[in-house]
Amino acid sequence: MRTPSHVVVDWGTSSFRLWALDAGGHVLGERRSAQGLAASAAEGFEAVLESYLAALGVREGVPAMMCGMVGSRAGWKEAAYLDAPVRLDRLAALATDVPAARRRVAILPGIAQRRRRHPDVMRGEETQLLALTREGHDGLACLPGTHSKWVRLEKGAVERFSTFMTGELFQLVRTATVVAPAVEGAPPVEAAAPAFARGVADALEAPETVGNRLFELRAGWLLADAPAEETLARLSGLLIGLEIAGARQRLGRLDGTVLIASGPAAALYRRAFAVAEIAGVTLRDAETCVRDGLHEAARIAFAPVDGAAR
Repeated sequence: MRTPSHVVVDWGTSSFRLWALDAGGHVLGERRSAQGLAASAAEGFEAVLESYLAALGVREGVPAMMCGMVGSRAGWKEAAYLDAPVRLDRLAALATDVPAARRRVAILPGIAQRRRRHPDVMRGEETQLLALTREGHDGLACLPGTHSKWVRLEKGAVERFSTFMTGELFQLVRTATVVAPAVEGAPPVEAAAPAFARGVADALEAPETVGNRLFELRAGWLLADAPAEETLARLSGLLIGLEIAGARQRLGRLDGTVLIASGPAAALYRRAFAVAEIAGVTLRDAETCVRDGLHEAARIAFAPVDGAAR
């Protein structure tokens, strides 16, 4: 492998993704695993990082830019939140250096919304947004996940945002509530499933009834032997529809939203957006966005100053 300009790492609670990049952001090598914070803390964050870099043959001195929960209180070193509204080009300038023996390592800060009525935080998603603002995008972005983010971008800044626990609620309801037996053994939800679209539509029509409709999933299984596949699809639709209804209430019209997602989540949200009649939606690959955002941050933070690295 050619000597990279820098390496970038998205290090989460349960995942690790590393890319070695040249100065233009092209991938020279990569490593990924499920070695998130819990596993890495026991071994030592620097030891984990260096093991992956050694496997790629990355020499000492090549700097590393990171984002994600590695910068949380439970991570390598806490990278303090920046307060919204905040320009995303400040992320790189305010990255936190961490103690490391073989190279410069920096972690991007998250963003805090310190509104009394609507406090919120994000850590990691802001890096994906950095890739959008570099292209001059203004408007709304939706980032599905365990904790889905809806963000309003204005002139390169995160103006405000709202988090919805859609993915976590889906997992909890399907595994740890009275609904669990009704969905046992169901395959992954297909975006084309009619039950999914009906769930989205029902939640949009009357979001205040979703708590009742969730219990109906159990009742339908008990009384009518509703298939697990159909029940799980409806559960997913109800929760994603509830999220969209909430985003409308908090952020207004959702037309023109950029959907930053990959894999099954991208298909489910695109279908849900169609049911909700949200116009002008564009899709961006989440992994590409986080890698491009990290590259942009590394390019800024590690730029030579008076002939030396910053």
